[in-house]
Amino acid sequence: MTRTPFDASGADDVAGLAAALSEEVDAEVRFDAGSRGAYSTDGSNYRQVPIGVVVPRTVEAGAQAVRVCARFGAPVLSRGGGTSLAGQSTNTAVVIDWSKYCTRLVRVDPGARTCVVEPGIVLDVLNRRLAGHGLQFGPRPSTHSHCALGGMIGNNSCGASAQAYGKTVDNVRRLEVLTYDGVRMWVGPTSRAERARIAEEGGRRAELYAGLDRIVTGCLGDIRRGYPKIPRRVSGYNLDSLLPENGFDVARALVGSEGTLVTVLRAELDLVPVPAYQSLLVLGYDDICAAADDVPRLLEHCSPGQLEALDGRMAQLMREEGAYLESLNTLPEGDSWLMLQFFGDSQDAVDEQAHALLAAVGRSEKDRAVAFSDAPEREQRTLKAREAGLGVTARPPDDRETWEGWEDSAVPPERLGDYLRDLKKLFGEFDYDHPSLYGHFGQGCVHTRIPFGLRTADGVADFRRFVERAADLVSSYGGTLSGEHGDGQSRGELLTRMFGERLVSAFGELKALFDPGNRMNPGKVVDPDPVDGQLRLGPSWHPAASATHFGFPEDDHSFDRAVLRCVGIGNCRSHSGGVMCPSYRATLEEEHSTRGRARLLFEMLGGHADSAVTDGWRSPEVRDALDLCLACKGCKSDCPTGVDMATLKAEFLRPTTPWAGCPCGRACPGSPPGWSTVPCTRPLWPGRASGWRAWTRPVRHPCSPGSPSSSGGSGAVARSPTRPIRAPCCCGRTPSARTSTRPSPSRPCTFWRTPVSASPCPPSRSAAA
Repeated sequence: MTRTPFDASGADDVAGLAAALSEEVDAEVRFDAGSRGAYSTDGSNYRQVPIGVVVPRTVEAGAQAVRVCARFGAPVLSRGGGTSLAGQSTNTAVVIDWSKYCTRLVRVDPGARTCVVEPGIVLDVLNRRLAGHGLQFGPRPSTHSHCALGGMIGNNSCGASAQAYGKTVDNVRRLEVLTYDGVRMWVGPTSRAERARIAEEGGRRAELYAGLDRIVTGCLGDIRRGYPKIPRRVSGYNLDSLLPENGFDVARALVGSEGTLVTVLRAELDLVPVPAYQSLLVLGYDDICAAADDVPRLLEHCSPGQLEALDGRMAQLMREEGAYLESLNTLPEGDSWLMLQFFGDSQDAVDEQAHALLAAVGRSEKDRAVAFSDAPEREQRTLKAREAGLGVTARPPDDRETWEGWEDSAVPPERLGDYLRDLKKLFGEFDYDHPSLYGHFGQGCVHTRIPFGLRTADGVADFRRFVERAADLVSSYGGTLSGEHGDGQSRGELLTRMFGERLVSAFGELKALFDPGNRMNPGKVVDPDPVDGQLRLGPSWHPAASATHFGFPEDDHSFDRAVLRCVGIGNCRSHSGGVMCPSYRATLEEEHSTRGRARLLFEMLGGHADSAVTDGWRSPEVRDALDLCLACKGCKSDCPTGVDMATLKAEFLRPTTPWAGCPCGRACPGSPPGWSTVPCTRPLWPGRASGWRAWTRPVRHPCSPGSPSSSGGSGAVARSPTRPIRAPCCCGRTPSARTSTRPSPSRPCTFWRTPVSASPCPPSRSAAA
């Protein structure tokens, strides 16, 4: 498929597009450098700076945004929680972020066990709203606290509970979709009679259905033979859903298409009852391959709600980090473990499932390599260790950088043990030392993160060779490149190795049918960008060296590595639980999450010629993003990779940076907006007047004529503490709607600046800061 790229460098085109979106769409339209930088990557290895970001206030507004983009020929990328691991949610396109406003549960039908939702609703939020009906949406990925249903549909997400409930595609009844050329329709299973009626109506919708029929009819045998018969096939388009025996289900054919075919506006979902009772059985093994070998035997004797695996390498990393120790203490003896959870309508029923399995495989609760629990709190504590896998393996204590790229392959469960042995041999050939292997073993899905050398040309070349070899390996086992995270850019180029030329050609026909201009998330799945292209790092990434005040001992004394701790998991976008991130929960803004700030700090480092952030340490975009950071250190404790945004903020605002002492870059970590413009007229407690007199001493702005130098208070001019000095702001920026406390040329700064000799924070706030 030929791609004619939108000229994002054409100032007139971009300005006209932004203006049209602002005028015609009920949305927050953001083409500023900060927004573009914050959305430039996801949870993957890839980075592409968007043209702009649109945050629609309604589904209708989102549809209108697509129409405006189509008028300008601008590519479109629908984004959910931005946690994609294969590069699906980063592109040089107009990003439509549904997660702030389009979060409605439109309706629930408890009798039919269905609901209709908007694309931005978060899975945990949905399930809390459904709890009163005793229902839930079955698939539950580890990002359940912050992943959006629209993203789950686009990605065909799964999670541990897919063992019982299947993938997202198995739980979608109908979709309301919009094509790039403006066709809006509800789609789902389609009988021959309904297709005949659509054909009689004529028009573009009839063309689409006729094209679908033509594609499937032309390769019926290839579809039936070429799709792996395994429970966790996520790679490729779901042409198999269009087979006559599968009801010509257009909705399910579009699930997992990663925004490359249509924009999903609403979804009707199938729901399942919330299990009344649960129990957990954990079995210990000598190694992860032995655990995998036992999976088929276990599945012969039981039907668990989930069957998860955890290896000794991950347990070792947790112990070295001092993380999840309570969870590890619940595990029985062994160096790898299988965790089987059972669901039922009574406690006796679920307990009996576990005990029957033990009897069938010749084990007992008394064995030291067996642990059983029917206490919900203990079960969740144990399962938490498995759910934390991505964060634990992303930044091991030995400071190696590990990456996605081959993190969710899947094979038939009965061949899993042999596949793991061959995969470990392949690791050895490339000198990839001891990656952890874990995942959804009951469905043959394996998770891992590998220490690819993505900073050097040789390392990137090895990365490419490895994934090509791994693709051939998993295909030889009758498996799939992706069992959960999708293709995107990580695996799009490898699909021919799995499906063959004929089916990949059919994928291209499907893409051309729905999106002939290649404007829907281009470069993913079909006509894909190279697996080693548009890397977030790569051999050409050379950030400018920076002398820092803080030592960053946990990051090899490197500010760059400290910033790179964020791998895009997105826990900081959770709506409840934990303590991260308060500013995101208040604003629902990507830039005011820990992840968004880390992204902007990464862009600030330089190293990429197309970075939207061009001012380095003078960046007002970074300053704005850090402005609402409370420096509460919630990220330090809650972030799976231990991002320490409080220290990164303090480094950015240290006394030698351009923003030190400037009210636009408030030097007091945790200051609320406007703190620096509020003079203090009396001490906060008796007996501290002399200390506060020094702290509230006003000085001229460091950029104004006749001001004291930024390095000391010797030039401070004594003034009445109730009459702050007015001086022009050094930034000279007009305040935006989201930063209305900013000074502007027409309204000079009024501020108090702390002399260097005084404490940088009020005593009552220093502990929190």
